[in-house]
Amino acid sequence: MSDYDYDLFVLGAGSGGVRAARLSAQLGLRVAVAEEDKAGGTCVLRGCVPKKFMVYASEVPEQIAYARGFGWEAQSGKFDWVKFRNANNTEVNRLSDIYASNLVKVGADLINARAKLTGEHTVHLTPSNGDAPYEVTAKTILIAVGGHPFVPDDVEGKELAITSNEMFHLDKLPKSMAIVGGGYIAVEFAGVLNGWGVETHLLYRGDQILRAFDQEVREHLTQEMGKKGIRIMTHAEPKSLERVADGIKVTLTDDTELTVETVLYATGRRPHTRNLGLEEIGVGLDRDGAVVVDKFSKTALDHIYAVGDVTNRCNLTPVAIREGVAFVETAFKNNPQAYDHSQIATAVFSQPQIGTVGLTEQDAVAQGIRVDIYTARFKTMKTAFVGGDNRTLMKLIVDHKTDVVLGVHMVGPDSAEIIQMAGIAVKAGLTKAQWDATCAVHPTAAEEFVTLREKRTA
Repeated sequence: MSDYDYDLFVLGAGSGGVRAARLSAQLGLRVAVAEEDKAGGTCVLRGCVPKKFMVYASEVPEQIAYARGFGWEAQSGKFDWVKFRNANNTEVNRLSDIYASNLVKVGADLINARAKLTGEHTVHLTPSNGDAPYEVTAKTILIAVGGHPFVPDDVEGKELAITSNEMFHLDKLPKSMAIVGGGYIAVEFAGVLNGWGVETHLLYRGDQILRAFDQEVREHLTQEMGKKGIRIMTHAEPKSLERVADGIKVTLTDDTELTVETVLYATGRRPHTRNLGLEEIGVGLDRDGAVVVDKFSKTALDHIYAVGDVTNRCNLTPVAIREGVAFVETAFKNNPQAYDHSQIATAVFSQPQIGTVGLTEQDAVAQGIRVDIYTARFKTMKTAFVGGDNRTLMKLIVDHKTDVVLGVHMVGPDSAEIIQMAGIAVKAGLTKAQWDATCAVHPTAAEEFVTLREKRTA
């Protein structure tokens, strides 16, 4: 028997921590997971899952408009926010319970408490039910506490704003909202609220939304969002929020004023490492508060690891899960594994959706790679039939010398589904000739990816 209470203690019951805990417990190890909230983490409780349900709900008016174009006598009714909110929360709670029960089934202890490290092998626990704090020991510790949204401290009246955490529990749907930010969370919520009929303003301090994405993707999405009625203001940074008779007055740094009912800040997330006792025991943090780890997710201490958003490497749920799996192989199976963070396919559930994997055109040029660029812009059959104005963008980045497809980008319906398969091809290093040799599935939008012929070289 070990001198420790547990072989593994995990801080955080999100996707990465739970996967690591379950796999470790299945090896016969004594495992505990501390979580001060419900099990499931950001993705299940206040991120990917409930937000995707929001996207589904907000797309209904457009689907009804398409139905009319196809001959159906269909009309949009009134959206019942409270009914949807309650159903969404019920589903989130169901999924959270599954996360918790899966831990219990494999023999892990799920402890509802705030955890803090007070020694290299010691965890101080403050139970959420008010019971007296206590300490446990563990041979190996995994930090998987994720991140949290924030409102910048330099904004006067910041307490008037909400973050994505509160979006899922609003008492009522506002008539107007200003969303501050230009990343994927901001553009996703902009599409959702606009779909529900909320007057939506997107305020971004930069030149164009979605800073790290391909330039053509950014331009195309901006145009498509504008067609749907979303007001996008760039070079727009709030300096103060003030409660007024008809809502909240937002004053920008150039003294432009805007009054809305609600202000949502979606300017990024920070690692949830405050008051965890990490630096005191020798676990390094970077300037953003992220846990510093090596390629094996190990901190400066050999027995303490970290995975997921708390490391601020690639903040995606599937990545956290893969990092958790690699951690178990490394720490407990004498099989060191470093998860490869390159060429990860991802989707933005904006309206229209974005799917992307690999290099952008700008990345390739910056790295000195000569590339051939293949693009297509078109109306899908469905849109053309009903006389719609929405257009889809598809783009391939191909190494001019080797013919290897280095990047795939799409803006349009079903981009998230299509990019998953494209991600396999990019990860495998397939060439444009191999893409071209693949027979098209007709009639689909996806077939454009294997029929692109016109190119330009950059």
